[in-house]
Amino acid sequence: MLSKSDFGKDFLWGVATASYQIEGSIDVDGKGPSIWDTFSHKKGKIKNGDTGDIACDFYNRYEADLDLLKAMNLKVFRFSISWSRIFPEGTGNVNQKGLDFYHKLIDACLARDIQPWITLYHWDLPQTLQDKGGWANREIIDWFCNYVETCTKAFGDKVKNWMVFNEPAVFCILGHVLGIHAPGIKSIPKFMAATHHVCVCQGEAGRIIRQNVPNANIGTTYSCMHVEAASKSLNDLKAARRMNALLNRLYIEPALGMGYPTNGWEALSRLEPFIKDNDLEKLPFDFDFIGLQNYTQMVVKAAPAPPLMWALEESPQKRKVSEITEMGWEVYPEGMYKIIKQFDRYEKVNQIIITENGAAFKDTPINGRVQDLQRIRFFRNYLRNVLKAKREGVNITGYFVWTLMDNFEWAEGYHPRFGLVYIDYETQERIIKDSGKWFARGFDI
Repeated sequence: MLSKSDFGKDFLWGVATASYQIEGSIDVDGKGPSIWDTFSHKKGKIKNGDTGDIACDFYNRYEADLDLLKAMNLKVFRFSISWSRIFPEGTGNVNQKGLDFYHKLIDACLARDIQPWITLYHWDLPQTLQDKGGWANREIIDWFCNYVETCTKAFGDKVKNWMVFNEPAVFCILGHVLGIHAPGIKSIPKFMAATHHVCVCQGEAGRIIRQNVPNANIGTTYSCMHVEAASKSLNDLKAARRMNALLNRLYIEPALGMGYPTNGWEALSRLEPFIKDNDLEKLPFDFDFIGLQNYTQMVVKAAPAPPLMWALEESPQKRKVSEITEMGWEVYPEGMYKIIKQFDRYEKVNQIIITENGAAFKDTPINGRVQDLQRIRFFRNYLRNVLKAKREGVNITGYFVWTLMDNFEWAEGYHPRFGLVYIDYETQERIIKDSGKWFARGFDI
């Protein structure tokens, strides 16, 4: 048996979403274009030529969607703010209609006794700022701080729970090295510049929130996964160490006052040209919580040539693992426990929230019902590993499902379905899946 009550009465249950993935209405009420508006319209970048132009039409349907969230007995709605709704040009004049939309969304949450949790940046940089160099341009520190200042002053009297970034490793690596996410850059120097500027912004934004929002609960989120060497050979072990530094250490350790993990990946010394006077003092911030976002593990072997770091993932398909999601990811519940314990070993990590966890499987409505038993099994097994860590004394205080409803899954388009709610993209009909009903019941066997 597994139930919500096993986690304690104060444990937070919720869902996570992102503005570009659900809102649609990309050019209404004064919103400017983001890098994802641009990238998704480039031929060949997104599967099936999908875009977020309409997505789930959340911009117009948010009240009904919050009713679905309430029906599933989930108390936290984590959402991100679209920077280009607030500042169509990235900086300069504030778009009042953009502020008004998020005020209405926040008020609708509070009216339903749902806690609004804001993520300030979930990958949709204003295109005008990318045209000036984006995260690789040092000026972005000022641009981002101005944006954070505006949002916290606008919404801080209503919202006490804030997250600075969503998964900096992903938007820095996939967007600036591999080029498969917006803005589609393949440049190690620009990756290094973006990484350092993100880490400075991480600390500076935390301080702005602390100053502007009384009694704020401040965190940031990291994509993370247990990294396993493919063998016990010295080269594979070194490759796994480098990959762990890149995926799990690079963005949190500067925030904890530990500097960059050059002892795990020597190539990080290439960050040095971008580090200016007093930057290192700006990196640390005492976050109230750290958000962990885990889906799978990575098995790594040494590479004969350096595609990035003399390391390659050994795919789940090649390893013939027993269960693989629609994203091609291995279902590995024990990895959740292992990564929680890894982050808990940091002395200055005092509280952990699982701010994303979920799975994409094939979902087919039959007579108005979506029986996603595979997803229920996924949640049950991953939650058992969360509970195991919690019972061992790790201060884990919440779990947010990715995601509320099927949506635009970045380069994968609309094919992978992660939601607790099924979306018919032609009609915008919503159906709570059996997994959503499972959460509503408070679990079962």
